[in-house]
Amino acid sequence: MKRSARSFAVAAVAAVCLSGCSDVEVALNDGGDTTCNEWATQDQNKQRQTITKFLKEYTGSDNEPAGTQVDASMVAVTLLCQVQSDKETQIKNVNLTGILPK
Repeated sequence: MKRSARSFAVAAVAAVCLSGCSDVEVALNDGGDTTCNEWATQDQNKQRQTITKFLKEYTGSDNEPAGTQVDASMVAVTLLCQVQSDKETQIKNVNLTGILPK
C-alpha cells in the first residue's frame, strides 16, 4: 500500500509539472525587475518570458503582446543592456542615458 501511494504521488507531481512548470517559471520570473546581468545569462526562451511578463506589467494587460513587439523589445533590451554602465540596472529602466558613468 505504501508503494502504490508513493507511486501515485510521484505520478501526480510529474503530471502537474508537465502541464504547468512553464507557468511556475513565468510566475517566478522578475519581468521588468530583471537586471541586465540576469538578462545576459538567460537563454532566448527565458528572455522571451521575461519580456512578455514585462510588457504585460507595463501595459497593465493580461493579453499576450504581439510576437513582433516581443521580438523588438528583446533586441532593444539586449542592445541597451550591453552599453549600460551599471549592469544591475533593471531592464525596465535601461536607456541611452545609462551609457554615461555616474
